Amino acid sequence: MDNISVSIQPTNTATILKFVHTSTITNGSYEYNNIDDAKNSVLAQQLFHLPFVKKIYITANFIAIERYDIIEWVDVQEEVKSEIERYLNDGNLIIDAEVKSTKKVAIEIYAESTPNPGVMKFVANRMLTSQTFEFKNIDEAKDAPLAIELFKLPFIKEVFISENYVSVAKFDIAEWSEVANEVRSYIRQYIADGNIILNENIVPKIVKSLATTTTVENLDETSQQIIDILDEYVRPAVAADGGNIQFESYDEKSKTVNVILQGACSGCPSSTMTLKSGIETMLKEMIPNKIESVIAING
Repeated sequence: MDNISVSIQPTNTATILKFVHTSTITNGSYEYNNIDDAKNSVLAQQLFHLPFVKKIYITANFIAIERYDIIEWVDVQEEVKSEIERYLNDGNLIIDAEVKSTKKVAIEIYAESTPNPGVMKFVANRMLTSQTFEFKNIDEAKDAPLAIELFKLPFIKEVFISENYVSVAKFDIAEWSEVANEVRSYIRQYIADGNIILNENIVPKIVKSLATTTTVENLDETSQQIIDILDEYVRPAVAADGGNIQFESYDEKSKTVNVILQGACSGCPSSTMTLKSGIETMLKEMIPNKIESVIAING
């Protein structure tokens, strides 16, 4: 069996770091607030012996750890990565299904409005996935059981699942004031019952673009700069509004940048114009004389 490698991935919360691995270690998702909660996971127990570990989330393809403020991640992340990598490669049991955790973690879901009046964001108090997934219809959601269940509601148009939230787009036949509580309760109960959110074999839908047909290292310098700026300054704010942004291409001759909007940002005229204007201004300031316009494309 090939060695399991672990990569370090930051999140929008500075105290939480994700350790993403190249194998599937469990079919469910588990959250531990202390070592007593972790009776069914020796790995979690070992991690809690590190004095800075506050909370642990274990899912199919990543382990997320929340730290106390006594340290910074930069000082200890390599140590944690090595410990997780070593444990996984030793073939140890990750979750003992026969041992029940002493505490059942309550699932909380709260609803947030977004700049797009047709989309509502439903935020969970636990990690749902390490990647971003967008489903335009039930056929696209064949490997996403939670999205399939949501599409069974007659007013659901699109579903977008990211780290700890689900953005839902509705048809005009319903108003959020009428159905938001129903959707919130539906998602909360689905997760609380331990149902699978995403199948193990699911992969994000890749939008065909310059960025996906070549490696970042092979892109021109300006394209790399654009991607870095989007990742650092734009994507966190967009995620807070229940959406996502993806670099599509850069034309050096026309100095035009194409970006793709997903989730709550997709199909929202005000979001599209606001993002286009904001990103255009930012890129012009941060990469002088290289950018003339930004075109925002709905995913």
